[in-house]
Amino acid sequence: MDWLTYIFEGPSHGEQYHGYNEDDRHWNHQHPSRDELTEHEKEEIDYAIALSLSEEDWKGKNVIDHEKERERTSKAQLEEDEKRAKAQLEEDRKRAQLEEDELLAKALQESLTVESPTRHGGNLIQPYPISPFSGLRICAACNGRIGLGRFLSCMGAVWHPECFCCHACGLPITNPEFSLTGKRPYHKSCYKEHHHPRCDVCKNHILRNGAGLIEYRAHPFWMQKYCPSHEQDGTPRCCSCERLEPRDHGYLSLDDGRRLCLECLDSAIMDTNECQPLYLAIREFYEGLNMKVDQQIPLLLVERQALNEAIEGEKNGHHHMPETRGLCLSEEQCVTTVIRRPSIGAGRIIPMISEPFKLVRSCEVTAILILYGLPRLLTGSILAHEMMHAWLRLNGFPNLRPEVEEGICQVLAHLWLNSEIYSGSANDAASSSSSSSSSKKGKRPDFEKQLGEFFKHQIESDTSTVYGEGFRSANKSVEKYGLKSTLDHIRFTGIFPV
Repeated sequence: MDWLTYIFEGPSHGEQYHGYNEDDRHWNHQHPSRDELTEHEKEEIDYAIALSLSEEDWKGKNVIDHEKERERTSKAQLEEDEKRAKAQLEEDRKRAQLEEDELLAKALQESLTVESPTRHGGNLIQPYPISPFSGLRICAACNGRIGLGRFLSCMGAVWHPECFCCHACGLPITNPEFSLTGKRPYHKSCYKEHHHPRCDVCKNHILRNGAGLIEYRAHPFWMQKYCPSHEQDGTPRCCSCERLEPRDHGYLSLDDGRRLCLECLDSAIMDTNECQPLYLAIREFYEGLNMKVDQQIPLLLVERQALNEAIEGEKNGHHHMPETRGLCLSEEQCVTTVIRRPSIGAGRIIPMISEPFKLVRSCEVTAILILYGLPRLLTGSILAHEMMHAWLRLNGFPNLRPEVEEGICQVLAHLWLNSEIYSGSANDAASSSSSSSSSKKGKRPDFEKQLGEFFKHQIESDTSTVYGEGFRSANKSVEKYGLKSTLDHIRFTGIFPV
């Protein structure tokens, strides 16, 4: 602003200064007052002052505008940076969620190919990698927060790896494959030990078939479970209760090749003399039904071979079951009977003693033969059946169709079993007359009652036309009309009343 300096300096007359440059000047003259200036000089001074003030105002305003612009620019930049940070965070979250979903989909896809019992089990999803969002998860076992680390996702929940434990042994499940019962996880080995069915014969776990299913057989009454292979591998069955012989304890072998379990052996009748009290008890049973048998019919216990030979000697062509266990004879024959049971003494088995018995025809019935070695209730039901054959012949009934005669005989066997099972103390004289087994005295053991129910079940569930359908038709008539009326109808018509 040299021009302004010049104005303030005024004309250069009479002044003196000392200095080396312009900035070192020292004024030594007296400035004139405003009143001494001319009008022109005053106007120039006022104009210069106004112009200077205007320039200063413009500069100040420009500084303020720049500050505001910088402030607006800084705020906009901050907002932009914040938006960019939020967008990056959202992108990172979506990327992490996508990776997590991909891992879950992969684990679920792999689980579809893993062998597992029929809704007995499940598949453990592989542990997830560290995720920035895993800290929001709660363990289903301990209800504790799962931090930034490994966790398991299965059964619709998440778990600490150490909290997902087997319900049987209590140890953590670390294998991706596990078994499930309800909401209880198991190691596959623990599940197999506690839930996989075992064979009651060989005691091993029952194997899976070619389709991966556990296949086994089960007795319809005893519910004995066993491997299907035991039906073809020669495993013996009890000739009385039909259960297969377990490997851990054997059955008794009878002289004619049959096998008898120890429970059935406990009440088995082994020879003819031992059976006589039971025979008398059944005759009394018939007398109580007003069906007294006056003739003294010989009763003989025989081996299987002797029974088969007697069947061949019969001429009346009676129908018999595939495994015949009793027979009512009407022909004269010579039959080998068991007169003394086999026994164990002095560390060895004493064989049974048998002898021939000549049957003489003095009436329509020459003898009743029963297979030896059967439990008391089974022997009695067979004897009641054969006694009915004898009663029909001795009372002049005509030759009946097999389903009619065998059907009504099965009804009498069924009635006798009912009387024995539910009476509790029936036939005490017959039971107490033998001292060979404690089960034949006083109160019968629970297993003998089960045997009685099983023998009834055999009669009721028989699928054969002659014995099964015959029994059901005869039993229906007896329940509707009574035993006497049914027998009268059979005598005159040869069929059951309907």
